[in-house]
Amino acid sequence: MLRYNLYINGEFVESTSGETFDSINPFHQEVVARVARGTAADIQRAIVAARKAFDEGPWPRMPREERAAMLKAISDKINERSKELVALEVADSGSTLRKAKEDIYLSARNMNYFSKLAALDLTEQIEGLSKPGFSKNMLVREPIGVVGAIIPWNFPLKMAIWKLGPALAAGNTVVLKPSELTPCTALELAKIIHEIGFPPGVVNIVPGFGEDAGAELVRNPLVDKISFTGSTAVGKRVMTMAAENLKKITLECGGKSANIVLDDADLDLAVDGAMYAIFYHQGQCCEAGTRLLLHEKIHDEFIERLVVKTKRLKLGDPGNPSTDLGPVISKKQQERILSYITKGKEQGAHLAIGGAAPSDPKLAKGFFIEPTIFTNVENKMVIAQEEIFGPVLSVIKYSSEEEAIALANDSIYGLGGGIWSKDTERAMRVAQRLRAGTVWINEWHLISEKAPFGGYRQSGIGREFGIEGLKEYTEAKHLHIDELGSREKKPWYDTVVPK
Repeated sequence: MLRYNLYINGEFVESTSGETFDSINPFHQEVVARVARGTAADIQRAIVAARKAFDEGPWPRMPREERAAMLKAISDKINERSKELVALEVADSGSTLRKAKEDIYLSARNMNYFSKLAALDLTEQIEGLSKPGFSKNMLVREPIGVVGAIIPWNFPLKMAIWKLGPALAAGNTVVLKPSELTPCTALELAKIIHEIGFPPGVVNIVPGFGEDAGAELVRNPLVDKISFTGSTAVGKRVMTMAAENLKKITLECGGKSANIVLDDADLDLAVDGAMYAIFYHQGQCCEAGTRLLLHEKIHDEFIERLVVKTKRLKLGDPGNPSTDLGPVISKKQQERILSYITKGKEQGAHLAIGGAAPSDPKLAKGFFIEPTIFTNVENKMVIAQEEIFGPVLSVIKYSSEEEAIALANDSIYGLGGGIWSKDTERAMRVAQRLRAGTVWINEWHLISEKAPFGGYRQSGIGREFGIEGLKEYTEAKHLHIDELGSREKKPWYDTVVPK
């Protein structure tokens, strides 16, 4: 069993309370690691360290190229330790081996990209603000200060990189709170950062629970910005608490993404795409394709093919390369998903496949849910409106392109969406009318560190990735530089100041 302490001010320390918690393997419920439980007092310690590192330390004033090199070193170290990190991610989160390999690879790639952003000069000349010879004007981007980052359990290392990468690239210092359900790879990242030799206080990683550690991080007036990824319900509470001192926020929250299959789609491609959209990582993705909108002309054939293929999915040990679906993260999450399945049946949806925990005794200790498909779903049903965060697909039939667009947009969310069609121009026309931050055409789940990611409406505020994501961690300052050079050339002074 592994043991982890908190990482505060460049040191690995115990919790002030001396308390610990266990991180549990969701496949067999054995303890993966015993972890120091960060409390509000520990978060305060970390914030003080981050505040001092920002106000007095070298990090914000370091040449951009030096910061870039240190971030690149993180990427290199992740690659060096990839096998170990993959195994730990599988054990701690229930990720399948295939998914975990991709996540660790992308974590390194994402940080490599952020290291390149760190070297960029974002200063811009503001043209046309004044006449030539009158003044020069520049837009300067500066780090915000201390960033509080809160991440969920579904992509533990990758989410840590998503927060740390742009925040550090912009010159901020960070207090990161990983999920208490999957803290291990974030704490291994702390070891990597320590080994590289980051200045004390620049990165602090404090696992803990939301009600005390998370709340303190959001409310503390010494924190300048909160970057949160999680449910919309918790995101709203974060927003309310941050408003106490007008803290800047980035929120990447829930989704109920519509996956529209037009009547001219390639069914071989679209069936596989629909399965990938919903069943990847057991449906535990904020932008999963949880609502499948099928044109009435293709509906029956599509469902027949989809059910046949879904029956072939293999549930099992996530560490086995042949496993397609592993367990969901916890007993609580398993029960929550099953309660939604019950609601779907009660409201009249037809259960085409799945709908229960598997009966295989080999899977009895794991928090498994059978891949589940509901047909005859109406968009107003609970299973079509609320985020389930599990392998549960709601299939909705439509008769026209206009109806499909209306159904897709009839949601409080707007994180992702997709269209399947052989006609790219037609698909583009539909895509432009979807109220969602990312829309795929004949694809799903492919998110690039070079393109902004985030949601419309109650799916969030702000963007991750790309230049837009980097700017979320900066303050914009206008610099006005006089070029007139003398008192005589400034007649507006006469309105107040005597000659």
